[in-house]
Amino acid sequence: MNPPPAPAHELPCEAALRLGKRVLVAGCGYLGRVVARELHTLGWEVTGITRSSASAKALEGKPFRVLACDLGDRAALGALGSFEAVIACASSGWGDAGSYRQVYLEGTQNLLAMLHPEQFLFTSSTSVYAQTDGERVTEESPAEPTRETGQILRAAEDATLAAGGIVARLAGIYGPGRWALLTKFLDGNAVLEGDENRFINQIHRADAASALVFLLSRSVPPGIYNVSDGAPVTQREMYTAFSEHFQRPLPPVGPPDTARKRGWTHKRVSNAKLRALGWTPMYPSFREALMTTR
Repeated sequence: MNPPPAPAHELPCEAALRLGKRVLVAGCGYLGRVVARELHTLGWEVTGITRSSASAKALEGKPFRVLACDLGDRAALGALGSFEAVIACASSGWGDAGSYRQVYLEGTQNLLAMLHPEQFLFTSSTSVYAQTDGERVTEESPAEPTRETGQILRAAEDATLAAGGIVARLAGIYGPGRWALLTKFLDGNAVLEGDENRFINQIHRADAASALVFLLSRSVPPGIYNVSDGAPVTQREMYTAFSEHFQRPLPPVGPPDTARKRGWTHKRVSNAKLRALGWTPMYPSFREALMTTR
């Protein structure tokens, strides 16, 4: 998928006071490297870290410094230097609960303990909302995941909030080179689950990055912010759009996949709190991104 060039994001005047800060992007993967690039463009002094030397080497040539550093190595983290802001957006690589604990919970605890930043932002997931009745959920809604992975994310959120930080709960990320539902559809592996009306909540990578930069660049109150496009759609609506766009048949109907690692949920995630601060997505729904896809 090749989206059109993103328009420049204008930040409010107060944000100018924050430009030039030293920031550590802990996890320069699919999302983190875009966040690092945008912060660098805005004038921040950016250092990115990846878990492996190979990953760091692959990012050579970027306009910001990238180092290999394991979030589990407190001594290595302490040797990175001082940072006024830290964003924890490392990925577990779809690992098991053990990987979640190491990357998200212990990684967050280590970053806070060793770096003591003025600003700390942890990227969590809207999967912590376990609602199954299609209700609209906000940051005030119960977040009581039934899966161990979700419970670990909640523990990392609590550590962040206790330190006066920001938690960004990200909906399912899609974008260039990665759109899981579209890939399943094109590969013939998609299934319309159950009554076909389970809601799907998404956010384009460009919008996820801009939201995280927005939250770091403004004097927003500490707390939780949902990061989604605010346009949840049912499975049938999404696959119908795919079917019409690519002129292919709809997927077959099958039973719900209730065994998925992040749990089977059915809810509509609101982004009203973030929008009220002045952030708006470039892709207000998946349909705008789909129009750029061949």
